[in-house]
This record gives sequence, C-alpha cells and structure tokens, in this order.
Amino acid sequence: MEITAATLADASAIADIYGHHVLHGTATFETVPPTNVEMAARLDKVLFGGWPWLVARDASGAVAGYAYAAPFRDRPAYRFTCENSIYIAHDRRGQGIGKALLAALLGGSQACGFRQMIAVIGGAEPASVALHAACGFVETGRMRAVGRKAGRWLDTLYMQRALGEGAGTPPAMEPA
Repeated sequence: MEITAATLADASAIADIYGHHVLHGTATFETVPPTNVEMAARLDKVLFGGWPWLVARDASGAVAGYAYAAPFRDRPAYRFTCENSIYIAHDRRGQGIGKALLAALLGGSQACGFRQMIAVIGGAEPASVALHAACGFVETGRMRAVGRKAGRWLDTLYMQRALGEGAGTPPAMEPA
C-alpha cells in the first residue's frame, strides 16, 4: 500500500468509496451519494486550501481508501483545529489501511499548522472509534440520537487529539 496526495483524477474512485458508505453505512449522515463532479469540487476545495487529502493505493494503483483534513469551523479562532474524514473501500477494510492513512494525515495536518484534530464519528461507528483510539484520540463528547438513518437514531461521537505542541505553546504567527 502506498499513501500519496490525492489529485482531481482520484475524484471518481473517492466518490465510489464514499458512495458505498452513504448507501450502506451510518458513518456519514448523508443519504444520497455525491456525484463525481460534487466529489471533485470537495477535493478541489481542500487542495486549494492547502490542506492534506491523501489516498491509499494498492499495488495496481487503485484507490483503496482516502483521508483528508480541513478546518473544523470557519471562524478565525478555530484556525488551528481541523476535522478529519477517513473512508476505506468496503472490501478492503480490516487491512490496516485506515491506520496508515490516519498516521500520514496526522503528520500532514501538523505540517499545515493545525494544533488539534477532531474526529466527528457519525453513528459512533465502533471501527472508527477503535481506529482513532489506537492513534491517540480520546472521546471528548457525544451527541445522542442526533441523526436518523437506516431506521434508527444515531449518535455522533467526538474524539480529539493534539498535534505537535498542541495547546502547550502559542502558534508562531499569533496575531497581536
């Protein structure tokens, strides 16, 4: 498996992976898969912002999973906090791809100047919770029964991890 930066040429494969999770899972609260054009626009927004969007490629070059980080909220005080998103092809789960992607994403996000990473885990998916915990995230909150999908109420779990110096020091370019 090779972890590389995503390009717009990956949008279709990314849309396919995500679309499966939209239709068959509860990790996302979207109910209609985005089109390839919409996914390309999402990818472009992250890349244009200078934030990391990574793909895991198998030996044939096929995309087996992806992960990205973007600002957690758009207000200026949140500028050092990002939110991650990770999805693995449904037939490639359990092979360590998520852990490799998340490890690379942590480094890429820190390099962008982020000091905190938030995981917003729809449906409180056990595999996602375990992945994030294995990578040093801790639970910081739970919103109960805030989503409804697949005929049931779903929680949203928040997990968080410091990046680099975290809150231990002010950022180098703190405005006056």
